[in-house]
Amino acid sequence: MLNEKDLMNTIKRTYQQQPREEFVVSTENILRQKARSMDKRIQVKRLSAVWSGVFLFAVAFSWIFLFSGKDVLINALYNLDEGASSSVINSTKKEPLVFIYHTHNQESFTPELNESSSENAFSDSNNITLVGKKLSEALNEKNINAIYDDTDIASVLNERDLMFADSYLISREILQNTLNEHESIKMVIDLHRDSQKREATTVKINGKDYARILFAVSSISEHYDINNEFAIELNSKLEELYPGITRGIYLPGESARNNYNQDLHPNSVLVEIGGIENSLEETYRTAEIFAEVVKQVMDDLE
Repeated sequence: MLNEKDLMNTIKRTYQQQPREEFVVSTENILRQKARSMDKRIQVKRLSAVWSGVFLFAVAFSWIFLFSGKDVLINALYNLDEGASSSVINSTKKEPLVFIYHTHNQESFTPELNESSSENAFSDSNNITLVGKKLSEALNEKNINAIYDDTDIASVLNERDLMFADSYLISREILQNTLNEHESIKMVIDLHRDSQKREATTVKINGKDYARILFAVSSISEHYDINNEFAIELNSKLEELYPGITRGIYLPGESARNNYNQDLHPNSVLVEIGGIENSLEETYRTAEIFAEVVKQVMDDLE
């Protein structure tokens, strides 16, 4: 019996190993045609890729330079750069220029509380801090970086077993810490509401009611001269733009409690927007126009 090797040798001897010339020529032609066909497909794919690239480039070019895509691209790259340096965001952001805080943070408005008594015009949430927030937002919209503090000082007084008269001790801590953290601050506003009645704290401008503004400057502060000039400038610009909007500048007596923390920073002022009988809507209107004037004063300072 033949083994596998003998069988293969027998097959080789039996069948001719050299193919006929016609077979070789025919096979070669078939292979050449297939090769040309494959080469054409490759060239078509390459050409398609090239034209696709040209088309996409033309679309991108038109979008960037003809349809405002340039601004979008720049903003995207800017945001990408911010994300890459997120660990140092606080050091690269624009530093604050205005600080708004509230020594008497729970001062509120009777129309918002359904109260008729000024003695009850206080709230732990619906209060003057909302006006401070509105003023801060209005300033930021005008590219004046402002920060505000809404610490519930009344609660802190209660926790420390202190009296209402000690409010400025607590707000002083807040102001000092903020100034230490942000040396860029050029303006400090302690925002209040007055206790006067509506007829004294309201003015109608272009058919709408606005809460009037009163400035208070400490005459015993070491920065009195600068702070007083600062308040005069704010008051003058307001009256120039909106006659009747201010109630002037108040200079309290020379008592230690009337320092108002204004010794900590020049360009520091106590601002009262409206009184107990004004609505938040009226104070918000005033906050908007006060932001306009602060913007002008800040431009002058820079």
